[in-house]
Amino acid sequence: MSDKGAGLAEMIKKAIEDGELTTSEYDRILALADADKIIDSYERNLLTQLQELLANKTVKKVSG
Repeated sequence: MSDKGAGLAEMIKKAIEDGELTTSEYDRILALADADKIIDSYERNLLTQLQELLANKTVKKVSG
């Protein structure tokens, strides 16, 4: 796991614990994922899991 992957995992874990994700946090997650212009399979899995959590409302996207 890369440092970038660890950072993504930590940000997503925080969103799960909070039960919400602000738009600015979401934007930071996407920017971090794309920072090196390469999204590896681990990062892709994390982003997919985040999308699923948002879709099933386990994590709610809020303004901020």
